Amino acid sequence: MGGRGVLLTSNLPQLQNLIKRDPAAYKEEFLQQWNHYDSIRQIFQINPDEQAQHFRELVSFISQVAQCYPKETKDFPSHLSTLLLENYGTLMPDTRKTLVQNLVMLRNKDVITSIELLKSLFPLLPRTTSSNLRAFICKTILSDIRTANLRTKNHKLNRAVQAMLFTMVERGMDAEVVGDKGRLRSAGPTSDKTANNGEEAMWAVILTKELWRKRIWTDAKPVSIVALGCFHPVMKVQSASIHFFLGSDDEKEDIDDEEDEKKYNKNTSTTPNFPALQLLNDPQTFSEKLYDNLSRYDKRFSLEHKILIMQLLSRVMGAHKLCVLSFYTYIVKYLAYHQLRVPSILVALAQSVHDLTPPDALTPVVQKLAAEFVHPGVGSEVIAAGINSIREVCRRQPWAMEEDLLGDLVEYRRSRDKAVTAAARGLLQLYREVNPGMLKRRERGKDASISMSKGGQPLPFGHSADAAVDIEGLMLLEDHLQKLREGEMSDADNNGEDDEAAAWEGWDVETDSDSESESEGWIDVDSEGDDNVEVSDSEDERESAHKPPGGTESETDPNPNRISTLATTKILTPADFALLNDLRIQAATKAIESGGGSRAKRKLTTLEANKKAMQAGPSDGTFISENDILGPRKKAKADYAERIASIEKGREGREKYGSLKGKKNKESPSSSTNREKARNKPIMMILSSGAVRGKKKASLREKQQKLRAHIERAKKSYH
Repeated sequence: MGGRGVLLTSNLPQLQNLIKRDPAAYKEEFLQQWNHYDSIRQIFQINPDEQAQHFRELVSFISQVAQCYPKETKDFPSHLSTLLLENYGTLMPDTRKTLVQNLVMLRNKDVITSIELLKSLFPLLPRTTSSNLRAFICKTILSDIRTANLRTKNHKLNRAVQAMLFTMVERGMDAEVVGDKGRLRSAGPTSDKTANNGEEAMWAVILTKELWRKRIWTDAKPVSIVALGCFHPVMKVQSASIHFFLGSDDEKEDIDDEEDEKKYNKNTSTTPNFPALQLLNDPQTFSEKLYDNLSRYDKRFSLEHKILIMQLLSRVMGAHKLCVLSFYTYIVKYLAYHQLRVPSILVALAQSVHDLTPPDALTPVVQKLAAEFVHPGVGSEVIAAGINSIREVCRRQPWAMEEDLLGDLVEYRRSRDKAVTAAARGLLQLYREVNPGMLKRRERGKDASISMSKGGQPLPFGHSADAAVDIEGLMLLEDHLQKLREGEMSDADNNGEDDEAAAWEGWDVETDSDSESESEGWIDVDSEGDDNVEVSDSEDERESAHKPPGGTESETDPNPNRISTLATTKILTPADFALLNDLRIQAATKAIESGGGSRAKRKLTTLEANKKAMQAGPSDGTFISENDILGPRKKAKADYAERIASIEKGREGREKYGSLKGKKNKESPSSSTNREKARNKPIMMILSSGAVRGKKKASLREKQQKLRAHIERAKKSYH
């Protein structure tokens, strides 16, 4: 037995294999190795370079068989974690990697929990300098959290991890904000180096963003972690957090394997993932802190970073309809055509405006835009950008425009530049729709003039329409659900229509007979003036003359005072609203087929657009881009380098430029001689050449001299 023990202890892989087969029989040999490991560990803590290789072998051996002796090895994971966290700077790179890998192995064997593993791995991320080890740790953390949430949400683990990440970000919040203009300066030493340079907070933000992007975390808690990072004193943490809300890094490459990602997405494809901006806790306070951070450190932040904060602030204001009025006073100083990155600033300005923004705060901004961008002293691109910016601001708050200024801007539609003309026409069309009363009579257009003649005026700012007592088209949904309950949807129609069409049979009758029974349901008192009205308008007035106010033909009910009680008796889900939109589309389609005019067609177009917007997502098309501000632009004239590059590209794959005459049938390529070229000259060129004209004008003596010279040359050549 003694010989066997000596043999086995000198061959750890063989002993490991035997222990896994029969742990009880080889317990004595394991305890011998455990005592040996304990003594070397104490030496290793004093001098990590002594017996490092043997120590790594013992650690790997014990990790492989730890599940066979749980009582004896209960303190082994804490040994590895303590060595990593307390002596990380003095350990050799191979020893660090071995300890981390064995901790992960213990987690895979369920010797330790996920929380115990992550508590050891999180502090290592900002401290390690090895890119391979850092990537391994990051991948391990993400894989472990994803596996724990694969089937159902592991709320206990998620809360613990989120608390650790929040603490990592919060730990360095008390440092001084240096700004990114002084990148070469240091904030000074602190007791915690990683908290000072923001590495710990940076990794917390990176991991949170990755877990959100993989849709492992989709609630408000990870959003609060990144929201705290937006106010971190280190600029790179701020920038990474702001980019998360702006969606700038959604296309980043995945760290994990594609197969694992597909397996996870297969089980979570039906889980809704709301935009991060919508899950902010107390967005008003968040916006005010953002503006306070922007204005307080205005001289410390670079222009790029200030634009990032402006973009995030404007999106939060627009998404939640918040009012941070000081922001408009701050942004005015950047509204100049020579300002760097001015298109991005104009985008941020437009996105911050909504229908609840006070016009008094926006009127000076619109005046500054017109004064800086729209005048004869600037280029056409600047004028187009200025008018487009004013249009986007006024699209969200039309009352910010003054009538005199609007008249001046609309006159630019006669410009010779296409971009300026398009911008001015867009502004004109906007006010024809929202407030034609601000336009001159000749600029209002036909539809707007008719609407104003009927008394249609927009409500001033701060005024609201009558209190809503019903949801438009809700009667369609109520009747549809009632018929489903009664079983009428299963009856076949006499004309062979499908079940869905049969459910709308009653509505078709009402729609078709609407024009016939108009005198019974709705009486037009001014019937004597109908002819005049029909002459002045095509179809819209005839439709409005036969339509009850506040509804469409397709949604007309026999009882005009009937109000649906569905909204007060049932909680309407998103699926109910989607069904309601489909029912309204079907009703509008049938109204068009039964003779509905252009009003019904426009309503159908609006409903279909709303359906596409619901399918695309809540944030699709919400924000504008720089192209919306700049408008259509001419292609810039190519410079010399671009022209040469285009020429060189056209010569690719083509033989060298030049004539091939005289080179085809020769051994060595060469051109033809001058004598050969002279033979093929046209006769008129020869007659008009200087040599021929000189011969004609030569004297008798000159001709004799040339003749003697010719005879002498002939004699020499003969002899």
